[in-house]
Amino acid sequence: MKYHRIFIGYDEPSFDTFNAVSQLMGVEPEPWEKDWFSPEEPNSWSYLVFTDDDAPYFDFINVFLNLLEPKFAALLQLGITKDRISLTLAYLYKHQCALGFDAQEMLRLGASGIGLAIDCFEEKENIQQ
Repeated sequence: MKYHRIFIGYDEPSFDTFNAVSQLMGVEPEPWEKDWFSPEEPNSWSYLVFTDDDAPYFDFINVFLNLLEPKFAALLQLGITKDRISLTLAYLYKHQCALGFDAQEMLRLGASGIGLAIDCFEEKENIQQ
């Protein structure tokens, strides 16, 4: 299983900023929920796409950059700079975590100034007692 995410952080917690980013991006964000350590209002926005291992390849870098790049100026007007935006891939694997990326994707990602984080977690079988 793979979890592909756009993460956008901002300095001043605000539902207004969260809603403005949601409207600007034009996709349904992950719902914000207050937890023990979070501020009273959201200080980040994220969008998640989940894919199964047997699903067709999801070109998340290009898809997400296509979504983000036309909106960089509008995000900046909201006080959100590129260093507050990142793409994340979380991969749950059974036998081996092997990932490869196209050179053109990496060039595009580097030119955009957006960071990429990759997390791999071994998927454990349920243990019956």
